[in-house]
Amino acid sequence: MHLKYWLATIVVTAAAAAGGWYSTVYMTHAENGHAEYAAVAGEPVNAAPAAAENPKFTHFRIGNRNVKSIHAEPEAIWVGTSGGLIRYDPANDDYRLFDVRNGLLANGVFHVSRWRPGQMLVGTYGGGLGIYHESDDRFDIYNVPEGLADAFVYDVLVMPDGDLWIATWSGANRVRGGRLADPDAWETYTVENTSGGLPNDWVYGLDIGKNGEVWLATEGGLARFSDGNWDNWNHADGQGAPYEMVKADNTFNTDPATMSDHHARQKVEMGLQNVDTAYNPNYIVALEVDRDGIVWVGTWGGGLARFDGKNFTNYTVRDGLPSNHVFMLHEDDNETLWIGTSNGIVQFDDEGFQGRLTVHDGLFSNTVFSMDTHRDEFLWVGSFGGVTRLQM
Repeated sequence: MHLKYWLATIVVTAAAAAGGWYSTVYMTHAENGHAEYAAVAGEPVNAAPAAAENPKFTHFRIGNRNVKSIHAEPEAIWVGTSGGLIRYDPANDDYRLFDVRNGLLANGVFHVSRWRPGQMLVGTYGGGLGIYHESDDRFDIYNVPEGLADAFVYDVLVMPDGDLWIATWSGANRVRGGRLADPDAWETYTVENTSGGLPNDWVYGLDIGKNGEVWLATEGGLARFSDGNWDNWNHADGQGAPYEMVKADNTFNTDPATMSDHHARQKVEMGLQNVDTAYNPNYIVALEVDRDGIVWVGTWGGGLARFDGKNFTNYTVRDGLPSNHVFMLHEDDNETLWIGTSNGIVQFDDEGFQGRLTVHDGLFSNTVFSMDTHRDEFLWVGSFGGVTRLQM
């Protein structure tokens, strides 16, 4: 049964000073009551009162969920959350939720993008890779038995030659020609079988370079795959600011090493066992290759790093970055780089950092995980608890 979502509650506040309107949209389930969504429909907006005076912002509340991926198309906005995949039709204010009740094997969605006409790529947290077929409303699921390195999928990259690259927690897959149903088309790259060319098996991001090479963001640094050859770089090569430079500015205190044996062991392997704060400059959370071929990486507490293929330039709070924890990178159609952090978003261009936005300006939350551009008019920003639509 189709799970129809629509505007169940709209709170509109007149903003006389700004001469505009501010709309807050709560999503509740109006057919098969979904208590988790309905329960938050009456909660206050997680934004400062000043946001109500800014007509450029519209909020879409999704409850206690992270929005890890957004894919904007002319007719639909696809929103990947930790509670399922939402397809939003802006023209009709119509929503649909996809989760374990109608095709997915896990509700956590870390990646959504268009693959082919009528087919969407959906990377899940523990449920493998889903291919959604719009014409007959069904999912095909590809998981470890089919050749996937791990059931946790963080990113998917479609190459010009048709190859699919899939980032997982146990290495990276390459599926020749996108032939997912062909076992012989699947390849897996790990630290072991690349002789360390892939610096860490936990792969978080993928992007294509200016010359067709594949860039990979891992918990152990940056990797490049080109013409069958591997190269990699990490903090020892200049990626991420030194701890002494950032420790006084790092107010985001979530240290993965206190919650995971894997991360604790990794800090020891990287010589960071004496650092008890949220800092690991080798750990790349966000990756973007811009139109000039410059590679940008967002690190866990080491700031933003710019890599030109030879040298790193690091940017931190001292340079105007809102936080040294960078969770999202997005280059818009005007070639402006947007950086999402634990303390809001900011733009970066030839004049440096500018235009920082937080909840005081209209963001739904200061913790920003995802972004995409829609019709050259709007930026859709995903965070904890909801989505902000920003008029450009």
